[in-house]
Amino acid sequence: MKVTLELRVCDEAGRRFFGEGPRRLLDGVERLGSLRAAAAEMGMAYTKALALVRRAEGELGFPLTRRSIGGKGGGGSCLTPQAKEWMERYEACRTACDRLAGELYQAYFSGFGQAQPAADRQQGCGQDQSV
Repeated sequence: MKVTLELRVCDEAGRRFFGEGPRRLLDGVERLGSLRAAAAEMGMAYTKALALVRRAEGELGFPLTRRSIGGKGGGGSCLTPQAKEWMERYEACRTACDRLAGELYQAYFSGFGQAQPAADRQQGCGQDQSV
């Protein structure tokens, strides 16, 4: 067994604005060069993807993407330097959380429920357990 955590970044009111969804979306923008293509790959409406990016940008205080308007070569998006640094830090934090979660799981649950003595398994509910 193992424990898993999901890293969510929230505003002061506790409302999530960044997590695995926006991270995957931005990874797609980086890879595909387009917010629309990244949203489509995730099965997400472009308007929802744009709203996620704008909400995160508002909370973080810096732009995550740089957009270019379509034309002869077509439009597209790329990550800003701040977005790339944010993503690196998010991944580092997520990795550290996973490592610590594993350590805490081992500290609190290692061996729990395994190889219980037969007497422990045979005790029924409601029986007096006092010594």
